[in-house]
Amino acid sequence: MKYLHTMIRVSDPDATIAFFDLLGLREVRRIENEKGRFTLIFLAADEDIAGPGERARAEVELTHNWDPEEYAGGRNFGHLAYRVEDIYATCQRLADAGHIIHRPPRDGHMAFVKTPDGISIELLQDGVLEPAEPWVSMPNMGTW
Repeated sequence: MKYLHTMIRVSDPDATIAFFDLLGLREVRRIENEKGRFTLIFLAADEDIAGPGERARAEVELTHNWDPEEYAGGRNFGHLAYRVEDIYATCQRLADAGHIIHRPPRDGHMAFVKTPDGISIELLQDGVLEPAEPWVSMPNMGTW
């Protein structure tokens, strides 16, 4: 058995792609299905992208249904987790782009943010960073 991808439904593909771009994922392929009225967009981190003609080792599949539909329950989904080189820089980049850091990296190790559709993303520091301000003093915001 081999892990292929995690699928999340999105209402605004451009906003979601921009969010994941801030995390370092990029689009690796796209499938438009006019008959089914949906688009599948596959994203992967550079280290997960395989060689030419091969699929990435781990992907996030964004499913965009063309007919308007309201999605709720992102917290019920659970979360996607990514290891990052510098959790402080990653959180700052997301905050600067207008995203809420729902669980700041007070410990220098873990943080939670959400996609535009409310899917929780866990960020885990690769290695150890000492706790640092302003993150240490930041409270949790909403659910994560």
